Amino acid sequence: MPIQPRLIVTGRESDGTSVFVTDKPAEPIEVAALPGSEIYLLWGTADGAPTVGTKPRQPKQHPYFPGAGGTRILFHRFAPDSSVAEAVGDPAAQAAEVTAKLPGLLDVFEPDHPGMHTTDSVDYGICLEGEMCLELDNGEEVRLTPGACVVQQGTRHAWHNRSDKPALMCYVLIGADRDS
Repeated sequence: MPIQPRLIVTGRESDGTSVFVTDKPAEPIEVAALPGSEIYLLWGTADGAPTVGTKPRQPKQHPYFPGAGGTRILFHRFAPDSSVAEAVGDPAAQAAEVTAKLPGLLDVFEPDHPGMHTTDSVDYGICLEGEMCLELDNGEEVRLTPGACVVQQGTRHAWHNRSDKPALMCYVLIGADRDS
């Protein structure tokens, strides 16, 4: 049975007592430009140093990639590459849908090299289900199976599901400044 993403958030009452603020199933975001994908934007913090305390916090989920010091956590379920039909329809309409639902996501992708992208972030990618391949710009790949964790340090890369089953990845993105 596939994992069903769920978001549980804690907080504090004014007297400092710990409480559960949220406990709900995560809702997938699907876009025509990424057929077969489900993206679950779970939580994020504003750019800069996060703070904790009694003030209630709301998730910062946009833009998709955090700026320096900001964070995001998301799940992404990838359909097998072999079962994904090419996106059909008006490319401009598809891009507009992605921009509306996942602002900033398309900004990092290379139009001439499908899937390749570079982000100004340190990303922890954890394979939860299935198998994924991480490709680097020299064409080298590594296969991830459940329990594998990749520390992606702002390098050019692409993700592929070369298996015949869906794969679920958890990503923690930490916005960073790029050195030269």
